[in-house]
Amino acid sequence: MPSSLKTCRGVSLIELIVTMTILAILASVVMPMMQMTAIRSRELELHRNLRVIRTAIDEFKKSYDKAVLEKKILPSLNKSGYPETLQQLVDGYDFGGLYSTKQKFLRRIPADPMNPPKPGEEPKWGMRSYADNPDSGMWGGEDVYDVYSLNEGTAIDGTKYKDW
Repeated sequence: MPSSLKTCRGVSLIELIVTMTILAILASVVMPMMQMTAIRSRELELHRNLRVIRTAIDEFKKSYDKAVLEKKILPSLNKSGYPETLQQLVDGYDFGGLYSTKQKFLRRIPADPMNPPKPGEEPKWGMRSYADNPDSGMWGGEDVYDVYSLNEGTAIDGTKYKDW
């Protein structure tokens, strides 16, 4: 019977403690890197979504100006040519018959990854109208000239999300 005990091997307590210590050190190094990667990916998504919305707003304005130039729409003193709401970019606008159908600029309004909407809610963005001050925190409501994140947090590069 003593010969069978010699062939049986196991892990000693010291080997187990050393292994657990090494795993804990590796986990403490990897976790902050994973958190930073998640923040960085949300920041990239925010940049992309802002660019998509701002490009759609600019394209709407170009189409409006073209319709005025071709006399499809009469110019109005109280209308800047920017969309009245973000939803108008999704629903479309006919520009007085400039195009054969309503011109749509977005399939949907992208969400702000730094200020995600609750399920069933529309995405929320801070907006500025053409008549507002460039650094205004209040939307005048006349039109949508610019959008920004409503998150008050600070980005990895030290800037505020709302200033992007």
